[in-house]
Amino acid sequence: TSIVDALKKIGAAQSLFVSRGDNSGTDALDKKLWGQVGAVPKGQSWYQETGQGMGATLGVADEKGGYTLTDRATYLARKSGLKLAPMVEGDKPLLNIYHVIQVNPSKGKINAAGAQAFSDFMVAPETQKVIGQFGVDKYGQQLFIPDAGKTDDQVGS
Repeated sequence: TSIVDALKKIGAAQSLFVSRGDNSGTDALDKKLWGQVGAVPKGQSWYQETGQGMGATLGVADEKGGYTLTDRATYLARKSGLKLAPMVEGDKPLLNIYHVIQVNPSKGKINAAGAQAFSDFMVAPETQKVIGQFGVDKYGQQLFIPDAGKTDDQVGS
């Protein structure tokens, strides 16, 4: 249930871990989590970077029988062609939160009204319902958890 404990075990066993290594958000989280473990796996033979996107990295990890860090949506979209199964889910450090943030109109030529309309649309209850149902029909579970209006303690639940 703990990603940090899982990474400690992977590192101690020197089990293959496949990283995106592409400076993406997932790659940054990968590095941050390894830092929390107190490890710098880059350069170790058991830590391999693909330099590619999530789908390709999942494919490499699957082909080589390794571990990787992925988002639920990409995993579910590719699940039928993979032998990989989730090892750790639901641990707070794994939350991948997206926000809608309006740019300050004083920063330049900004469509403030359009930004406000988009922001209002994204946090509207109807849109949040669609976000929460997205993927259920195709993958049997939701791909995203709508969090608009939740406090930090409620996020992800």
